[in-house]
Amino acid sequence: MIDLSKVKKRTTADIAKRIVQDIPDGAHVNLGIGQPMTISNYLPSDKEILLHSENGLLGMGPLAKDHEIDEELVNAGKQPVTMLPGASLCHHADSFVMIRGGHIDICVLGAFQVSVKGDIANWRTGDPKAIPAVGGAMDLALGAKKLFVMMEHLTKSGESKFVQECTYPLTALAAVDCIYTDLATIAVTPQGLVAVDWVDCLSFEELQSLSGVPMIRGSAQ
Repeated sequence: MIDLSKVKKRTTADIAKRIVQDIPDGAHVNLGIGQPMTISNYLPSDKEILLHSENGLLGMGPLAKDHEIDEELVNAGKQPVTMLPGASLCHHADSFVMIRGGHIDICVLGAFQVSVKGDIANWRTGDPKAIPAVGGAMDLALGAKKLFVMMEHLTKSGESKFVQECTYPLTALAAVDCIYTDLATIAVTPQGLVAVDWVDCLSFEELQSLSGVPMIRGSAQ
């Protein structure tokens, strides 16, 4: 049994900031509903990263607070957001043309499971108490040039979200490029999953054991 009490996990903000490091200047990025939405709060001023929301907003700013809130200006998760100078609004259909036309550089989605091949399942677990909601995830997973996943490494019951084969209904096959969790950054490569970096006080062997799937030790750590 690995004692995780000694490990300082990444917070949601830490994961968001780690993802931002891998988003290049000038990228058009879509943020999925849930944790990925927080990334909009951590975009650096020295990069121009244009956020797209599939409900028809290009140039989305950080989540709105207090007097900034306009109930008619929301992201795809219905959270109040702000608009940056030069932002534009468009029809829902036109927004999906951008996605399906390959004009989104990176999409960041949450996930229930990611397989060693980069398959992703993020919209249904079979829990009768949860309402299945795929939204635009299938379009985004296949339409974006790169797919990042932002998620907890383990479920609430301690099971790894990394699997050999997804057992939940799939969102897309072999679509994921990199996974960012509260414990590590994992790249999906033709050779397999590569642990790019991981938190202090956790060894690579412990990370691999917790993940429950084969991993390759990256050279960065």
